[in-house]
Amino acid sequence: MKYLITLVVGLLIGAGAAVFLLGVPRAKSSPGTPVQALSGESPPGSIVISLSDSFVNQLLDTVFRDLGPPKFNLSATRPGVSEDIFTPATFQGGCTNSVTVGQESNGVKTQAQFVNGNISAPLVFSGSYSLLGNCTQFKGWAQTSIQLSFDQPSQTVYGRVNVEGVNLEGVAPFANNFVTVFVRNAIDSKVNPLEVIRPNQLQLMIPIKASDGLVKAQVKDVKSESKDGQLRLHVTYDFSAQKGQPPPAG
Repeated sequence: MKYLITLVVGLLIGAGAAVFLLGVPRAKSSPGTPVQALSGESPPGSIVISLSDSFVNQLLDTVFRDLGPPKFNLSATRPGVSEDIFTPATFQGGCTNSVTVGQESNGVKTQAQFVNGNISAPLVFSGSYSLLGNCTQFKGWAQTSIQLSFDQPSQTVYGRVNVEGVNLEGVAPFANNFVTVFVRNAIDSKVNPLEVIRPNQLQLMIPIKASDGLVKAQVKDVKSESKDGQLRLHVTYDFSAQKGQPPPAG
């Protein structure tokens, strides 16, 4: 019982120190408004963009194979706190203060999952973190979900990666809290927000030569549904017409 109480107190102190020294992790808000789930049929003037999780995972496999694992460097300090407290000169050269996303470890694989209306992505990672003269090597995986948003003025669909849990392997209980906050901050500050679909992939401009004009279409709303390994975005347009042909490009 005494050992249990000591362990719990140590964990609480460690969590408080991690928040004090590194700051409270705050997920960046994405531009625009959250994309809501589709209810019923697609509205008139809509198209459906379909994306399978197998396509995304094939893309990830190509990144790991041909480009190498993504790596995010992050200062060990929060704004206003001297870095020397965390990374003495003798350790600055040997501890990278970085998180590297891995492809697979201990049966967990970095991959996208579209199921039951949710977009989730386990992220395998490893890295090192310096604190008070000690360089802690760590590895594990984070369970994340992705919230989509649509920004109408910029005609862009964004994604925000939310870290729901961090699972560490072989890290001391006291260091666990620091590493967890560090990993959350690294993912949030270096990944969010994602540009999922850019304006040139959404906007339409269709010349109608017989009428000496063109039809423009801008997105006014986006709904989503994800199930059975498929993500479907229902994109609804506003149409307008313009008389006369635009000058040729270039």
